[in-house]
Amino acid sequence: MNHTAEAPAVWDPSFAGADDCLLSSDQCVIRAEHYFVKGLIEIPVIGSDEVFSWGVWVSLSRESFSRAADMWNSPGRECEKPYFGWLTTDLPVYSPTTLGLKTHLHTRPVGERPCVELEPTDHPLAVEQRMGITLDRVQRIASAAFHSGASERR
Repeated sequence: MNHTAEAPAVWDPSFAGADDCLLSSDQCVIRAEHYFVKGLIEIPVIGSDEVFSWGVWVSLSRESFSRAADMWNSPGRECEKPYFGWLTTDLPVYSPTTLGLKTHLHTRPVGERPCVELEPTDHPLAVEQRMGITLDRVQRIASAAFHSGASERR
C-alpha cells in the first residue's frame, strides 16, 4: 500500500559525498541551493479503511526547509503551518507528469513522515487524492510500479 522514491528526480548519484549535497531518508540538499523533504501523498482506498501512499519529495524554499529542519525533532511540530512546495518526484503511472505539481507539506508528530497535500487541480493524481481509488486501481499501480521499477525511481 506504499511506493516510495529514494531521491528527488533532480538528484544525481554524482552528488553523493559532495560537501554541499546531502541525501538522507527524509531530507535532501543539492549544491546548497535546492532543498527537499520527503512526505506522503495519501490516497484513500474506496470501500475500506486502507490508505495507499506515495513516498515523494517536495522542493521547499530555503526558509521553509530551514524552519522544517529546525523543528524536525521538536514536539508540537505538527502545529506548524503547512509549507508550500513543488512535487519533485515523477510518478510514471500518471500522465501528464507529476513533476512540478503545487503542494502543501503538513508536518506531523515527531517520527511521522509529513503529509503532502496537492493543489486541487484536475491532474489525475490530485483527483485521486481527493476522490480516492479502488482496490483494483491499487493493484494496477502496484503491477505497473513493479514492472517499470517505479517504486525505486527517483
